[in-house]
Amino acid sequence: MDIRTLRGMAHHLDPIVAIAENGATDNAVRELDRALTDHELVKVRLHIDDRAARRTVIEDLQTRSGATLVQRIGKVVVLYRENPEAKPTLSNVARYL
Repeated sequence: MDIRTLRGMAHHLDPIVAIAENGATDNAVRELDRALTDHELVKVRLHIDDRAARRTVIEDLQTRSGATLVQRIGKVVVLYRENPEAKPTLSNVARYL
């Protein structure tokens, strides 16, 4: 799936994972992993003011979750990780297609 299509799919999504100032904690990564497994395409809100710190947290989230960065706008990031076994009723990708 190409990035442009994924951006279009994510446009109307609301953030379902929030990352606070303490960054990508184990609990936050577990929650992101669960969301990616269920939904494949998710928006994440970062409550981090420092741009450099946000960039570091995004890279950490990508590495630890195995997700691909689709888009980053301000404090919101869109991540995608394919799950061929995702339930069609939960998957944002399957509902779009």
